[in-house]
Amino acid sequence: MIDALPWVGVGALGALGALGRFTVDRAVSERWPSDFPFGTLAVNLSGGFALGVLVGLGVAGDAMLIFGTGLLGGYTTFSTWMVEAQRLGEDGEWRLMWLNLVGPMATGLAATGLGWILGGVLA
Repeated sequence: MIDALPWVGVGALGALGALGRFTVDRAVSERWPSDFPFGTLAVNLSGGFALGVLVGLGVAGDAMLIFGTGLLGGYTTFSTWMVEAQRLGEDGEWRLMWLNLVGPMATGLAATGLGWILGGVLA
């Protein structure tokens, strides 16, 4: 039989993660208004870094399901990243579109790797 409690945690922390995403995105976007989606970039980089820390710390099982999938899965956003890239292209902002596609991939891998290293040091 499946234990439902971890899935309740995934749902609850997923909702908190989504609220955190909107809060961070709005704060960054208001502070640095731009055609480039800095708010989404900040969310995805900080979420990748946090996930790297969890992995580096050796978090696994239900804890990783709840915090990695629930909290950080709700916090980070692939779909918004892609829609923002599409909108930049539709607006003819080709340089920003490509910067938004390639930049977050490279910096996201770096942020996640740094988090993983830090988690390993702290473990």
